[in-house]
Amino acid sequence: MSQQTLGRIALLECWLLLQKDKKKTIDQSVLLCCKLFISESRNRAVLDAIEQAARLNPETVIVSKFEDQAYNRTWYTLVSYVVQDITGRAIYSPLQQAVLAMVEAAFGAINLELHSGTYPRLGVVDEILFHPLARASLDDAAWLAKAVAADIANQFQVPVFLYDAANPTGKALDTIRRELGYFRPNSMGNQWAGRTLPDMLLENPDDGPSEVSRARGITMIGACPWIALYNIPILSTDLSVSARGGGLPTVQTLGLVHGDSTEIACMLLEPNQIGVHRVQNRVEMLAAEEGVEVEKGYFTDFSQERIIEKYMNLSSAQRD
Repeated sequence: MSQQTLGRIALLECWLLLQKDKKKTIDQSVLLCCKLFISESRNRAVLDAIEQAARLNPETVIVSKFEDQAYNRTWYTLVSYVVQDITGRAIYSPLQQAVLAMVEAAFGAINLELHSGTYPRLGVVDEILFHPLARASLDDAAWLAKAVAADIANQFQVPVFLYDAANPTGKALDTIRRELGYFRPNSMGNQWAGRTLPDMLLENPDDGPSEVSRARGITMIGACPWIALYNIPILSTDLSVSARGGGLPTVQTLGLVHGDSTEIACMLLEPNQIGVHRVQNRVEMLAAEEGVEVEKGYFTDFSQERIIEKYMNLSSAQRD
């Protein structure tokens, strides 16, 4: 019997045990959060199909969604519990099957060769990121990231690159993206259109084939502590302004044309150390030196506390 079959049997046995005392399991659970980034935001029917796939699993909750038509990109925030064995090792989470259902729906409805937008991407399912919440650990998040990576690689024959805690060496997301040419536009100077990857990857992925599907591309999957996503609009479409130096430590930025302005997409890797006020002030100072106005930035997701609160409220409503 194959390892994959044994794994599915173990998951089924765990699920059956959970059904006997579901209320107790949920009350005592630790929580994992998944941010799922899809290369589509303009086709409502496609997004409806992806969301409907997630709703087939009532123990996983979509707590938020951020759509951006200029970027042609949508990201979902999902939460569910994770079950650990007596040693504290993660062995099951409903989040795994919910994410896979959404991935399957996305692959079935989106063709990367036909995709365009101002946000760079390498795949239909461009990125999947897992965070520990409440009493979950980073090891729990890394376990789920690697489990989902194996499923996507095996079921859909898509190359998967792992990053941060999910990667054996802790390789960073931006490093992998740079190696794969993620930051190089392929049309009109600031647009990403069609696919950008070769048919065969020069570097072996962490999971899956080296051959790249023209329709699906590749997927990046990682696990890390909580990060904050914060966008700052600059009233200029001159991307050279957004390329100014002087960045803050533990803050990664990407300047992208967004309609008649430019947005600085910020990832705050340690938001408790360097927060949005410091980032906002830094961008305003650099823009002022160029004579450019800056608008107040905005978060693209809720805080950890708000996400946990929404999950608890929505999951309670579903059980009732």
